[in-house]
Amino acid sequence: MTIATYDARHLIEAEHVSKSFDSAKSSESVIVLRDVSLRVQSGEMVAIVGPSGSGKSTLLYCLAGLEPVTGGAVKLFGRDVSGLRRNTLAKLRRDHVGFVFQSYNLIPSLTAAENAGLPGRLARRRGAVAAAQESLRAVGLGERDRFLPGKLSGGQQQRVAIARVLASGASLVFADEPTGALDTRTGEQVLSLLRDAAAGERSVVMVTHDLEAAARADRVLVLRDGVIHAELLSPTSDSVLDAVRAAGEEAPAA
Repeated sequence: MTIATYDARHLIEAEHVSKSFDSAKSSESVIVLRDVSLRVQSGEMVAIVGPSGSGKSTLLYCLAGLEPVTGGAVKLFGRDVSGLRRNTLAKLRRDHVGFVFQSYNLIPSLTAAENAGLPGRLARRRGAVAAAQESLRAVGLGERDRFLPGKLSGGQQQRVAIARVLASGASLVFADEPTGALDTRTGEQVLSLLRDAAAGERSVVMVTHDLEAAARADRVLVLRDGVIHAELLSPTSDSVLDAVRAAGEEAPAA
């Protein structure tokens, strides 16, 4: 799928995004995101942090076009996702977007190599099999290419998920708590892979509760009650912690 000309500096542009859900307990909607605006540049790693219920995962899904916004607009590669037909949006994500989730989302009946190469095969890309093998070697799983997910550890499955993104050639990677179920050592390996992936024309947007992980990013957005309360450039774990604490002490936005 060819992307029309757009400002290549910004892979994501979100303007005044709001999101609400119908409440099962009352007639009033539950507001999750409030007037959120942000941009993500090429080659950038952005981390989104905040307490549970702050709306960070919902924001990630809205930015990825997996969840429709209630108000405002989200553009991926210069295209307003709300104005795209479902199949057009699916092709855009298939060809240019990758996902790394805490649950791995691997197909149990496919080998590591088949899982890693699936997006390329679906897009009918030449060299999809070779790309999958190369990406598995890059994440240290070249010798486990024929293993089914059930025969791999959690950390290995997560690395297969990252290999799938690398093999797909995705320009934009979304990661939702990618280290949440991993031990410290494996989590560090996964973070290093994501950190290395954010370069050149590829960007990574990661939601995490781990402030040390967030500090690996180029920029950190601190979310509280669906509002961006702080933006940190060249963050450290201490500056992220201070910003999260400060956000918790501020009154929620109206």
